[in-house]
Amino acid sequence: MTAPDKVIVVDWGASCLRAYLCLAAGQELTVLDSVSGPGVTKAGNDFEAVLTSVISSWSASYGGLPVLMSGHIGSNLGWHEAPYVFCPVSPVDVALHAVSFMAGIHKVYVIPGVSCADSDQHMDVMRGEEIHVLGWLKLDSRHEQGTHLLCLPGTHTKWVLVKDGVISMVKTAITGELYDLLCHQSVLIQQAAEQMDMCAFQRGAKLTLESENGQFVHGLFSVRTLQVLGRLKPEEASSYLSGLLIGSDIRAALMAQEWRLDELASITLIGSPPLCGLFETTMKMKQLTPGCVDDKQTCLSGFSAIYRAVLKE
Repeated sequence: MTAPDKVIVVDWGASCLRAYLCLAAGQELTVLDSVSGPGVTKAGNDFEAVLTSVISSWSASYGGLPVLMSGHIGSNLGWHEAPYVFCPVSPVDVALHAVSFMAGIHKVYVIPGVSCADSDQHMDVMRGEEIHVLGWLKLDSRHEQGTHLLCLPGTHTKWVLVKDGVISMVKTAITGELYDLLCHQSVLIQQAAEQMDMCAFQRGAKLTLESENGQFVHGLFSVRTLQVLGRLKPEEASSYLSGLLIGSDIRAALMAQEWRLDELASITLIGSPPLCGLFETTMKMKQLTPGCVDDKQTCLSGFSAIYRAVLKE
């Protein structure tokens, strides 16, 4: 099969759709244009109509280009479910398990998620983040050798262990979702702050980073008590809470039984620079210096890898 010179790639998550028209010359896709649209939870289950509307101008100009999609759109709440591929998972495994179907004049490929089980048979999954992991692997040939730990901060932070170019383990923390819930649906935060107070953030991170006896749940209430006792300003509370949650997230990762820090070739953060900056600051409090990669870069690189595998000559 001869690959076309243009392709549409779509990162379709729960809250937002981001579509890119790309030129497929060379090893990496090059973005020519981009559009956005409603996420899976906002599309009303009429996914084909949403996609057709969002990419209509590209369809009119270039016809039935192939469409590669990843994210929540491939879940059991999405359009066509792409079942999880069980670890260990290579980039080829992900590409080979893509689900394809026709949507009007376009052939659509939905990328599967990844699942795993630890030694105690606790299960975990990720969907959408696998594209970023595959993209990170392509950025440097050294990433395909040795053991690496990737952290993808977000609503559901993913910790991904990569061994010799293969995804071997995934661990999830609902750090971002907890932050949002506690800020808007608890007594902890009475005054939302527009900017991060780094002193308050580091104070919260220190509490959970240095906890030896699982102070997370008890520590959460300190957001309230410190304000009541006048030791934390209301405008500092959300920053303190953020630090407490991220500190707990990182401490759990450092204590994980699935990897040893002294065996890691690298630790890398993949995500938006502001959020990765908070995780980097917290890791440095434990004398760790992670690398940081913008998720826009890994997203495009990951889709490039899938494109070459699915639509190669």
